[in-house]
Amino acid sequence: MGLSTGLAGWLVMTAPRLLHAENAISYKYEDYREADGRIAVRTQGALFEQDFGPDLHLKLEGVIDAISGATPNGQPAPAGSDQVVLTELKKNRTAWNAEFSRQFPGLNLALGFARSHERDYVSTGWSANTLTAFNQKNTLLLAGIAGTDDQVKVFYQTPWAHKRTADVIVGLTQLLDPLTSVTFDLTAGRATGFLSSQYKLVQKNIEVAPGIFLPFTFAENRPDERTKWTAVASLNHAFTGLHGAVEAGYRFYHDTFGTNAHTLTLTWIQRVGEKFILQPELRLYDQSAASFYHYNLDQTSIMPVAGAPPTQGPFYSSDFRISALRTFACSLKAVWTATARLQFDVALGTYDMRGRDGVTPQSAYPRASVVTAGVKFLW
Repeated sequence: MGLSTGLAGWLVMTAPRLLHAENAISYKYEDYREADGRIAVRTQGALFEQDFGPDLHLKLEGVIDAISGATPNGQPAPAGSDQVVLTELKKNRTAWNAEFSRQFPGLNLALGFARSHERDYVSTGWSANTLTAFNQKNTLLLAGIAGTDDQVKVFYQTPWAHKRTADVIVGLTQLLDPLTSVTFDLTAGRATGFLSSQYKLVQKNIEVAPGIFLPFTFAENRPDERTKWTAVASLNHAFTGLHGAVEAGYRFYHDTFGTNAHTLTLTWIQRVGEKFILQPELRLYDQSAASFYHYNLDQTSIMPVAGAPPTQGPFYSSDFRISALRTFACSLKAVWTATARLQFDVALGTYDMRGRDGVTPQSAYPRASVVTAGVKFLW
């Protein structure tokens, strides 16, 4: 599975919720580090924003990722151990995206293009979003579409495999009073093509002689199409007496792989004096397993095949990321407005993932710390 950003998420994140724009250039550094020598990701990103007249705005963003460390390859823990098999990973990713928006009377139109490149995964994407303000600008209606065309280098086939996605979003933000707003988003998406992870394996003990079983590994095989639906609701309320605000959100996700997921997010934004903002955040996530997830294939009647997995099935994967799991994340972000044109921010966070199927060992699931730091210059 490539590490390129999905355009479905990019569509939601770049949707122009506010009509106000700013001229700025910013730099962000992030260090994501899993415990016990697991995956570490160092990300550097730069964002440039510029108005061209009162109605035109341009955003340009570039990102460089350096990924290294150990990650489970899908094989179960050896007999007598609860440590799943790990594989070393080292790769780099470069990505950029551009968005050009135009403000018309009552309507904002934003067109975007994105490109991500790894040695084994290349992604090209586009998006188009509209934001309509009515009811004296107390109501905002969002509508958008996005798509990607990806190429995946798979070791057991030539040429590169293809993957395509298409997503649509409809959203509504309503101002309830001067201090309170609510937002509802509905997203639907479809992916087709190579949807497996090219480096993940499954294992099955096969009888090679009477009473003699040996472990054999095979490439995982996922369906070549998936449809997904996402519903998001959030509430924002400002507490003027406390110089703070709260944002609470809930997200429900369902796809044709059989996965249901729930996400709860709670963020508090606290102003401290004239120049500081503190922002603690909690995030809880829970998902059910994909219908074809198996810790190993020993207790199944599935007999995988060597070479390229058959597109008609059967389907199987031992990727812990699609197992039944639960995550907890918390962070604290601080923003310092040094001057009217210069702003600094830093954030510290922790991330803990736990399996909940009672079969997959906890060693498959990561614990991580996240540190981010950034600077923004405005003009």
